[in-house]
Amino acid sequence: MADRILILYGSYRSDRQGIHLANWLVRAFRERGAEPELIDAKVLDLPMLDRMYKEYPAGQAPSALAELADKIRNADAFVFVTGEYNWGVQPGLKNLTDHFLEEWYWRPAAIVSYSAGRFAGARAGVAWHSILSEMGMVVVSSTIAVSGIGRTFDAAGEPQGDSGASLTRAFPRFADDLAWWAEAAGAQRDRVTPPY
Repeated sequence: MADRILILYGSYRSDRQGIHLANWLVRAFRERGAEPELIDAKVLDLPMLDRMYKEYPAGQAPSALAELADKIRNADAFVFVTGEYNWGVQPGLKNLTDHFLEEWYWRPAAIVSYSAGRFAGARAGVAWHSILSEMGMVVVSSTIAVSGIGRTFDAAGEPQGDSGASLTRAFPRFADDLAWWAEAAGAQRDRVTPPY
């Protein structure tokens, strides 16, 4: 059975550069035989967090929250595609993530960071590592960091230049790492009921 992978992207900017990266990841995972789905925070347009999905009375959560909760619970793995804002995480992606908690548990997550500059969003990636761990995910050791995001993809959304070549070289190991952990986590959940 193919891994169901949610690729979560959180920029709300009008001139989004990272969306090319998120879309490329969907295609790259699909080519490997996975079942990826892009979850775009801007398209979902969830409200700023007032109450988490679990805090609504049964059947009363907004439909967008209920549908996303179901997708998260049924996913085998997650990829968080994050830009870096002032050495930190994107508020749109953080807001989307914070609407849920237990839904994330016991599955692996991987981080893909990007920025216009030479640090490739690495500081946001480091911040996300501790956030996702706290939210019950196992964060895989392989990461992808894309610098010069505005020059990494051509008009057709294909990787180009040195940064694009680096991305395509890094992806197989990154995807293998995530697939290994997805299989391991799935086998363990089938074998033993999670403790909470």
